Amino acid sequence: MRSVFAIFSLSSCGVIAAALKSGLSDWLLLAVPCAIASALLLFKSWWQGAKVASNWVVIDGSNVLHWNDGIPKIETVREVVSALAKAGLTPGVVFDANAGYKISGRYMHDAALGSLLGLSKDRVMVAPKGVPADPVILQLARDYGAMVVTNDRFRDWADDYADVLKSKEPVRGGYKNGELWLSI
Repeated sequence: MRSVFAIFSLSSCGVIAAALKSGLSDWLLLAVPCAIASALLLFKSWWQGAKVASNWVVIDGSNVLHWNDGIPKIETVREVVSALAKAGLTPGVVFDANAGYKISGRYMHDAALGSLLGLSKDRVMVAPKGVPADPVILQLARDYGAMVVTNDRFRDWADDYADVLKSKEPVRGGYKNGELWLSI
């Protein structure tokens, strides 16, 4: 969003400069389309944010995988996704790179895990190898004003994401007597 705003600002300055100084009129051919395109992207971003920001929830997929008896099961994440959707929320899921190995013995990318969850690949993310999913989850929560579903306390990230961790209490969950419970 910031980069689009920066492009819009530079393009607008280019349009103004080219309009005011006759020797720069050729720059209008570049500056005007850039200004229009970046304005459209800003509007689209604002419009989509206005429509969905209030109901996004980011699921810590690698944490939720283990909620049912400590055994990693994709069905557990699928059940949480379903419960959140029924509650009127829009879930997205972030996994550590090793999630596929835990459930199928092989690496699984966004689309493969999304297929197992009944979600489109744009709502599932697998963190790159060697990169923990926790900061990705917290950054998404910050960017989208989203709740986080996890039992993780994020102690390693408390300083960097204090604003996120203090603004909304994470949604906790698990299983009692074989039934899913969520603190929403």
